[in-house]
Amino acid sequence: MSPLRSDSVKFFRLLALCLIPLAFRANTVQGSSNPDTRPNLILILADDLGWADLGCYGNQYNESPRIDQLAAMGMRWTQFYAGPVCSPTRANIQSGQDQARFGITQHIPGHRRPFAKLRDPEVPRQLPLEVTTFAELLGKAGYKTGYFGKWHLGGTGFGPKDQGWQTAVETQGNTLSPAMAKVAGTDRMAEYLTNMAVDFIEQNRDQPFLLQVSHTAVHIPLSTTKSRREKYQQKPAASNYPSRPDYAGLIEELDESVGRILDTIERLQLSGRTLIIFTSDNGGLETEQNGTITTSNKPLRREKGTLYEGGIRVPMIACWQNKVQPGTKTDEIASTIDLFATFADLAGCQLPKTQPNDGISLKGVLQDASCSLPERALFWHLPHYHHSTPASAIRMGGYKLLEFHEDHRLELYDLNNDIGESTNLSVTRTDMAARLHTALQTWRHQVGARMPEPNPDYDAERSTELAKPNGGVQKKEKRRRPVKDGR
Repeated sequence: MSPLRSDSVKFFRLLALCLIPLAFRANTVQGSSNPDTRPNLILILADDLGWADLGCYGNQYNESPRIDQLAAMGMRWTQFYAGPVCSPTRANIQSGQDQARFGITQHIPGHRRPFAKLRDPEVPRQLPLEVTTFAELLGKAGYKTGYFGKWHLGGTGFGPKDQGWQTAVETQGNTLSPAMAKVAGTDRMAEYLTNMAVDFIEQNRDQPFLLQVSHTAVHIPLSTTKSRREKYQQKPAASNYPSRPDYAGLIEELDESVGRILDTIERLQLSGRTLIIFTSDNGGLETEQNGTITTSNKPLRREKGTLYEGGIRVPMIACWQNKVQPGTKTDEIASTIDLFATFADLAGCQLPKTQPNDGISLKGVLQDASCSLPERALFWHLPHYHHSTPASAIRMGGYKLLEFHEDHRLELYDLNNDIGESTNLSVTRTDMAARLHTALQTWRHQVGARMPEPNPDYDAERSTELAKPNGGVQKKEKRRRPVKDGR
């Protein structure tokens, strides 16, 4: 090899060595300019918050400025539904399946009336581990998943960490124990959950994340800070609303939590790629078992633990900068069961083929309020005594049918013209009642819904007594309304 050629080879080798770092940097820059653009997904779940409890839904006593701001920045749903009590809703959120498929049709472990007319089916103690949750689905797709708060879908071995939530802290109640409060720096549960949620967001800001914050607020026993209680004690009561200071104070704590999460997203400049959904696990509890009035769901009828609108219609707000048009409202009919399919769709995940998928994606409506969802029926199955007698229900279009299992009574309502379910049309619209009843019976068979049976120990005088967890019975419930569902 000539000296000239040898020098040339050395030169090009040296040039190549010099270019390797530049090529590496170029590839790194190119990669960083095209980051994972899948949206962050945040679900904030209130507990027992009624459809009429928030300012953006018309409440004149409770103050919820940050949740109202979320609605002004996004979309408010007027016909959004949940289950009638907590565990059923939590089951359908996690699984995308109707809770009747698992028999989780009552809160876990449920309560029983040993002398009632019907013997209701026993409630399983947990969501089956074979179920693929939306946290498992998104986690396998690269999402970081975090769960903070109330779970109520099973104890040891069946908690959120066992169902795909990589980071999880399970809590109960609205206050922390003195020992926990000393460590956490606060005795208020809403603040504690928010602190953990904010930390999770900050730690995962550079990658897609899925976050669920499950508050206990505003579930009883009610409690709030002294300053909030005094503030609402000095505020004039609203007409036709209980206006309880401790309830309003707890809503304010919930509201401040939503505000802090919203502020964190904005501070970290994540608003353009973060969907925030706020909703409740069931309707408001109007009356405690001891007769104390808690809230009012008017103009909706009845409360949590019933299949009337007050028990299952809940607030729902969705906010996503540049994706969900600010200040919009939709009357489309949807349910918590749709959240699984919605999150999967937004994350670019295929729905699991190993299990039923009962919900549909709400992505189209979220991004265009003029869109319509496909026509379908929504179903509920509550074969238990809670704040009503065992019943099932179906809503199709503007009509809703309830079937009460003690006497097989049917009630039909035109919700488009009778939101308060005051006029039973089952006798005058026998064709519609029969059509919906057939669809309801068919659905119960398809999902294997467990039915109540005649109780051989039925005693009319003792029918409202509750069984104690360790045996025996409690005193009769003190109710503002009789157990029977007639108005």
